[in-house]
Amino acid sequence: MKIFCVGRNYVAHAKELGNDVPEEPVIFMKPKSALLQSHTPFYYPEFTNELHYECELVLRISKNGKYIQEKHASKYYNGITVGIDFTARDIQNQLKEKGLPWEKAKAWDNSAVIGKWIDIKPELNKKDINFCLYKNKELVQQGNSANMIFSFDSIIAHISNYFSLNIGDLVFTGTPAGVGECVVGDDLEGFIEDESLFELSIK
Repeated sequence: MKIFCVGRNYVAHAKELGNDVPEEPVIFMKPKSALLQSHTPFYYPEFTNELHYECELVLRISKNGKYIQEKHASKYYNGITVGIDFTARDIQNQLKEKGLPWEKAKAWDNSAVIGKWIDIKPELNKKDINFCLYKNKELVQQGNSANMIFSFDSIIAHISNYFSLNIGDLVFTGTPAGVGECVVGDDLEGFIEDESLFELSIK
């Protein structure tokens, strides 16, 4: 199982971090060990002093594929949820300043959280999906798939030009503006529309 992530897929988020708006999807990966298993506690990592949440829509790959055309891409995923791409922002900034890869800031064990899956049905309008994140019962992030720079299908097509997609792979599709810091004791809850799909307490 592979975890693909898309960076800077919302204009406002790219700008809030001082990044250029990309002309093609920015892709990075997390290893299988990054996925927090269900019913496993999430512990604040010891190596960072600035842990950030990044709430995202996540796709579940349901069919093996390579060099997928965008017009056929919707056949390759069948589930959606909301998740968090946890980021050690201080580590990331240090590495970026040196021009170094930043996997240590993004791909550490348990840095990827996902909620319960929603099956994608024909009546679901994939271009109008509301999602949000609450921290300690306060709304901190909200987004809509309509505001993505690159659509689900274009992301799938782009990734498949470089990597084989396999059943069970995950695709984090990018975070909207509003990312921020979280600390020990914070409670995070992620929603698609009005449905709560995960709750997480930081230990």
